[in-house]
Amino acid sequence: MANLYKKDSPFQVYISFKKYLDVLEHIRYNDRLEYRVNYAESLIESTRNFKELREGFQDTALLEKYEDLIRLLLADLFPTGLTKNEIKAASIPLSNITFNYTERFQDILKDAGKDFEIELRNISDNEFYVFCCCLILQSYFKKDIKSTIPFYYDIPNKQGIMKHYKITVNSDFTEIIPTEDAKIPSDDTLDMLLENLDDFKLWKKYFPSQSWILKGFTIISLVDCTSEVALSDLKSSMIEIDPEDLNPNENLTEIFKSYFDVSELNFGLMTFNKKEQKLDKLPIYESLLTNHILDFWINAFDEETRKSTFNNLNHNSKPVVVSNVNNLDENIKLLPSFSILKDNNVNSFMVIPIMKDGELLAIMEFTSPIAGSFNGLKLKKLEFFTDMVLFSLNRFYFEKNYQIEAIIQREYTTIHDSVVWKFRNEAEKYFTASLGKKIYTLKQIAFKNLTPLFGVSDIRSSSEKRFNLMLQDLNQQIEWLNEILTLTNSDSEKFVLALDVFENEINNEIKADTEQRFQRLLREEIHPFLQGKLEVRTSREIKAKIKDYFSHIFSTTDLFYHHRKNLDDSITLVNRKLADMLDESQVKAQEIFPHYYERFKSDGVEHNLYIGSTIAPELHYTSKVVHKLRYWQLKTICKMELEFQSFKKYLPVQLDIASLIFVYNEKIDIRFRMDEKRFDVDGAYNSYYEIIKKRLDKAHVKDSAERITAPGKITIVYFGMENQKEYLDYISKLQKKGVLQHDIEFLKVEDLQGITGLLALRVSFTPPQE
Repeated sequence: MANLYKKDSPFQVYISFKKYLDVLEHIRYNDRLEYRVNYAESLIESTRNFKELREGFQDTALLEKYEDLIRLLLADLFPTGLTKNEIKAASIPLSNITFNYTERFQDILKDAGKDFEIELRNISDNEFYVFCCCLILQSYFKKDIKSTIPFYYDIPNKQGIMKHYKITVNSDFTEIIPTEDAKIPSDDTLDMLLENLDDFKLWKKYFPSQSWILKGFTIISLVDCTSEVALSDLKSSMIEIDPEDLNPNENLTEIFKSYFDVSELNFGLMTFNKKEQKLDKLPIYESLLTNHILDFWINAFDEETRKSTFNNLNHNSKPVVVSNVNNLDENIKLLPSFSILKDNNVNSFMVIPIMKDGELLAIMEFTSPIAGSFNGLKLKKLEFFTDMVLFSLNRFYFEKNYQIEAIIQREYTTIHDSVVWKFRNEAEKYFTASLGKKIYTLKQIAFKNLTPLFGVSDIRSSSEKRFNLMLQDLNQQIEWLNEILTLTNSDSEKFVLALDVFENEINNEIKADTEQRFQRLLREEIHPFLQGKLEVRTSREIKAKIKDYFSHIFSTTDLFYHHRKNLDDSITLVNRKLADMLDESQVKAQEIFPHYYERFKSDGVEHNLYIGSTIAPELHYTSKVVHKLRYWQLKTICKMELEFQSFKKYLPVQLDIASLIFVYNEKIDIRFRMDEKRFDVDGAYNSYYEIIKKRLDKAHVKDSAERITAPGKITIVYFGMENQKEYLDYISKLQKKGVLQHDIEFLKVEDLQGITGLLALRVSFTPPQE
């Protein structure tokens, strides 16, 4: 079976003129004008012997075979009087197969060259498939989904300049019909699909490949919108600094070629350094920008002339346009000499100072080897672009300063960058006051009405493990000492007796100060005794054992530390890995909405987020921000847990973590504590939140000895059913992605001191694939 689409789709496509012939039938039997009736009848009769035109066909060779008949049939839709003006053709819906062109469309395709193949712009295979499914929803299921994705053709002209055409489509003469293999989803399923537009596999499940028939043809009309598209491209392509990807946009010059309709064009740009009164190149764009005239300004002028030039530009910022350098006015001293321009093959150019509030920000140049490329009209066209250049340069300076500030924050202070603006405001007020020799008292830095998010990935039973490993270390140390002391003379008997007492105490009734008293015995008596044995005549065997013993003690504590060190190393590795993942994920969370973020490492990693309009007052803040960040938090903890499961087997001591999220709806305030150099919740009312956080760690399921947290599971603690519904939705999304299992537990949390009514959800993580 022929496939008229290059891409996979839910359609079997047939070219058919049935619906248009039905229109002619209606005219034939209902129109009152005789000439219209006769005209329609003659067209119908002319196609009577060609049933495939009505029934549909897939052999595109028939389009050429019936070319004259199709042109006659569609004459009303393609008026002869408009053929030289309109860019119009008949087409198979959403395909690159077009026919029955107007003369202007034919000329455009001819200029593009015989090897040019018309293609839709910027639509992936998966997007194309889902869009076809949306057409079925609109046409067959009558869903009002308003899918208005704009489509464009990019077609080069004779000079090689890329022209952009927006496509409008008339699909009145198409129909969509289900085959026997088609599935007819329910309304609930259709709504579910529309909520998952990016899930290509899900759409294909309900709309299998070629399970529907698309029959007919469309009329496409093209509108030249090259300038508009070029402007749009320029908005996303102007100069910027991306610290994660320091790659310049290589299409910048090509976009300018389309915008100015100049086939050979060079673009140059340098920013102005006000402090040093000089032009600065943009390093990452240096290989793409061609600064013929600006390079001359950097290299040819002496310092005094250069400063005078830029001072003049600040007062007289008019652009310079030279259509033909052969007519160059030699009296324009700011420009290079005629010979320099000719040496660089510059025959037409524009130089445009970029100003803001009367100050020079940068200078642009456009040059071309083709005389007449630039003129006053092209300069006028640049007016539509000036605001965009200003925006781009402002963004450039902002991002530059932001990165500098980020370096300062990262290297010199711990103040989180989302709140540093408030510290800067106070610092500026203090600085300004000091300049005027005035006294200014720094105000407290506080943020009010914030929504908190708290999460923790706690290393389970770490205290118990540490205690047991401490016993192993102490018993091993006593065993080594007993072995050494029994080899020495009777002077060691009192030490052996003392060690027996400590061994019995450690293994039966250990006390709070047992370890400290044992350390004191070692430091004050046993270790000096053993050191003395190394300095007198003692057998080689004893000396070797004593040296071996001292090589195993931890010098700071005088204790064996092997087993506990393995545990501490394991905890450090886990904390570092989880904290790094959390910090890395935080970069994306800040893009949702700037917020204050802090995390702490102990036996596990806990984190706090504080979100609200007072942290970023210039941005639009809604409750949706909180929902997005809550979902981000859940996804991130799941990712951390799965990563932990994949590397835990490599730890020196096997550990488990238990993850918890606490959902709190009340608003709280935070204040920067100058004494501790960190933020903390502010006020007695807000401390209730901190109390709950601290008590949740060891909380149990109500009427049970079972902890609410468990290894391999995420526990979400909350107060009301509204939060339950919200998190069940998040969990459902992660279950569909295979991150969480389908074993949700609904728990009640035991009453804590002053805290009642807490509920919890608990669900297992899906183990990573081996």
